[in-house]
Amino acid sequence: MTGLLVGSANARIGLRDGIAVLAGGGSALNAVVAVIRRVEANPDDHSVGFGGLPNLLGDVELDASIMDGRTLATGAVAGLRGYQDAIDLARVVMTELPHVLIVGEGAARLASESGFQLRDLLTPEARQIWASRIENAQPTDLYTAKTRELAARLTRDPERPHDAHGTVNVIARDGAGNIASGVSTSGWAWKFPGRAGDSPIIGAGNYADQRYGAATCTGRGEMAQRCCTAHSVVTFMRFGMPLDDALRLAAEDLHRLDDPYKSEVNIVAIDREGRHAGASTVPGKTYIVMTTEMDEPLELERRYIPPAPDRLANQ
Repeated sequence: MTGLLVGSANARIGLRDGIAVLAGGGSALNAVVAVIRRVEANPDDHSVGFGGLPNLLGDVELDASIMDGRTLATGAVAGLRGYQDAIDLARVVMTELPHVLIVGEGAARLASESGFQLRDLLTPEARQIWASRIENAQPTDLYTAKTRELAARLTRDPERPHDAHGTVNVIARDGAGNIASGVSTSGWAWKFPGRAGDSPIIGAGNYADQRYGAATCTGRGEMAQRCCTAHSVVTFMRFGMPLDDALRLAAEDLHRLDDPYKSEVNIVAIDREGRHAGASTVPGKTYIVMTTEMDEPLELERRYIPPAPDRLANQ
């Protein structure tokens, strides 16, 4: 069976690492980690790992999750500070602990005890971007009021659309037909300290069940949390929907949310046969696909899913 990787556009930098794993007979889980590990180490990607944009107080907090579609085993971390390799740590949670999600100081402690290298994640460039939005804030503004103000401004700023949120996600299928998925992010920039989005929440931003398929999300995580978007896509396929229809229905559910900070949500997914697709609640978004038979990755346009007619009629 042909090895397959599907992911967000920023996964491109790590695709060759993942394909090398699959081409060598490695597992889907190992391929997912190989791709995301490379993205987490890229200081030019301000949505993930080293160089990620920080929260309101200037601290970089990482979230990640990984899921084995064969067994439904999963592990996740949230609010991780001082350690770059969030996806590797999520796998430690999955394989070494009787838990699913470890957060904050506990995640950092686990990273230390597991031998991960401590690192200052805030690069000079990321700090400069952070300061450009926060330098005029007064200390009393740095919590609820400033969070609301920045959230409203960032989600409506066409000049800097990536400032608000960003994520890397990857779905892999190996030569044995096993499926795995992973997500990693530094979260919504200028977020309230301790905020966790959909990336570490299994069923919201990440879900894999190889009997039916897998889905992962990027964008405004609060929306995917409310709709359990990744799980919904897989569930719709479980009950007989083709992949494209499952993505359409999941996106329409997102459009129906009443959310003053509503922004984009992007989904990539595969079905149990390895067919892949991407969808978005906004136009012009892309995703990446590569197989072990391809020399170069292919960047494809995600299908734009507009609000359903019944939603438009009620506006």
